[in-house]
Amino acid sequence: MEPSLRLTRFSDYAVRVLLYLAAHTDRLCSIAEIAMAYDISQNHLMKVVSDLAANGYVHAQRGRGGGLRLAQAAQEINIGRLLRHTEGEIDLVGCATCKLKGACRLPGPLDLALDAFFAVLENYTLAQVMDDKSGARLLSLLGEEVPAEGLH
Repeated sequence: MEPSLRLTRFSDYAVRVLLYLAAHTDRLCSIAEIAMAYDISQNHLMKVVSDLAANGYVHAQRGRGGGLRLAQAAQEINIGRLLRHTEGEIDLVGCATCKLKGACRLPGPLDLALDAFFAVLENYTLAQVMDDKSGARLLSLLGEEVPAEGLH
């Protein structure tokens, strides 16, 4: 049996957007460009970006010449807090609708395990998971040229 604990597509896309913007701090990026780079839905990405902007992760500049950039330095963006936000309330095994609710004591240990999962991720910032070397690799994997002066 394959493990089933997975982040939502929303969280996946949120991390991808932030990684992309961290690799492109020298300019504004468009939603269309990010969607094309990852070959993902532009419509779904718009919802993700809207949420990231509303919650202070991304600055969206509207109008001609507009685009997206990180709203704070990559070293200030905590991966664990980001994922706690994007994941919302998680019910790992559907305890809320289980017939054994109230008689089973599994929800307590599951909540502790989930808290430990996020606590580990809270030890990392976007900058830590996106150093110059991994940023250059990300650009390369997306078919982009790495600037001669490296990433900022």
